This record gives sequence, C-alpha cells and structure tokens, in this order.
Amino acid sequence: MKETFDIIILVGRPAAGKSELIAYLRSVDLATRIKRFHIGGFEEIDDFPMLWAWFEEDHILSDMGKPRLHTTADGYFTHDYLWDLLIRRIELEYNKRVHEKAHYHDSKTTLFEFSRGSEHGGFGRAFTQLSDDVLGRSAVLYIEVSYEESLRKNRRRFNPERPYSILEHGLPDDNLRTLYRDSDWHDLSRDDEAYLHIGDNRIPYTVLKNEDDVTTGGGEALGSRLEGVMDLLWERYCLKQS
Repeated sequence: MKETFDIIILVGRPAAGKSELIAYLRSVDLATRIKRFHIGGFEEIDDFPMLWAWFEEDHILSDMGKPRLHTTADGYFTHDYLWDLLIRRIELEYNKRVHEKAHYHDSKTTLFEFSRGSEHGGFGRAFTQLSDDVLGRSAVLYIEVSYEESLRKNRRRFNPERPYSILEHGLPDDNLRTLYRDSDWHDLSRDDEAYLHIGDNRIPYTVLKNEDDVTTGGGEALGSRLEGVMDLLWERYCLKQS
C-alpha cells in the first residue's frame, strides 16, 4: 500500500504560513517526511509566480506605451476569470509532469498552493476549476489564521528588494483588505468536519491552526503540530480511497 498522498492542496490566507510550511518540509529528510507526514519527494505548484509574471509583463507593456493585458496599475486583475485561469494553469503544469514521468505518484507528492478570498469567488469557486481526476487524488490542508494575522505577517515578510520572492512578497494593505478580508472557507467546510463536497467529489481535509504563528519558527514545534494534522488527513484520505 502507498504511504504517501498523491496531491495535497495547500490553502489559506496570504501569509498564513503556506510557504514557510513548505520550506520546513524541504528541510526534513525523505524517510522521515514519509513516516511523519505521508509526503514523498514532493513538487510544489504555486500560482504566485504565474500571477507575478502577469504584473511584470503589464509593467513592461506600460513602459512600451501599450495596453496592459491582465492587471490594472493599482494591482487588481482586469477580469475575475483570470483567478480561474490560474487554477487551470496549476492543473496544466501538474498534467505535464504526470505525462512526462510514468508512475509519477509512486515517488512524488504534488503540492498545489494558492490563496483565495470571497471577493473573487473564494476557495469554493477555485476548487470547481479542478478536474474530477485531480480532486479524486487530492487532500486539502487549510492553514487557519485571522485576517488580522494575515495582515500582520504580510507586512512583516514584505521585502521591497525582492517582491518576486515566494517567502518575501507582499500585498499593499488596501489590496489585501479588498481581496482577502472575507473568506468562504468556513462556509465551505461547515457541513462536514472531514470532507469538502465539490460537485460529486468528497475531498478529505484538515486544518492547521496557526494564529500563534508556529510556522515562522519552524523546527519541532511545527513538526509536532503538523504530524497530528497530517495523520488525521491521511486517515480520512485512506478511508475515501478504500
């Protein structure tokens, strides 16, 4: 029997700790990672580099005196459907990897990472952009922080010298408030404490509480908390697969 997840969809507010958690997982040797967290030699697909490329391209186009393609000058998408496009791009990148390597999930766990707020459709809308095949292979790990904690960490992590960095990018306060203050996560998960219901799919999920910011320090404090959450997620995942 396989010991690892195929796909983990890692979600939460901006600066909730998703990238910090991934950095921690990379620091754990493979055998320990499989035993404690059921994650194999993992690959991450994050929509941030995709959307950041759109901002860069639009900045270049503006300098050329040409119309922007994806974003406004004040940092918003020109069309709501571009949020859906990002999710479909994540799946496209995943499908390329599966196509290129036979028996891909015998050795690999894929992490899909993104944030969504109610203003642009929320997590519920994002999940509907994924195929039944992907949803059937997936488990969801939600990192829970309040909007206030998301705002605090977003301000703290931002490095204006490296705005393109996974670990050091940030949003202006006004953009964060508009796009991410409201979240549909609790509405989406309210009716079932173990599975999200997306169309005909039941997707196992668990919640890593991070209001105390255990992800910044990392180390065994994070490892212990994550192990308990991932054990429960694995149990739900196996029940669903059986």
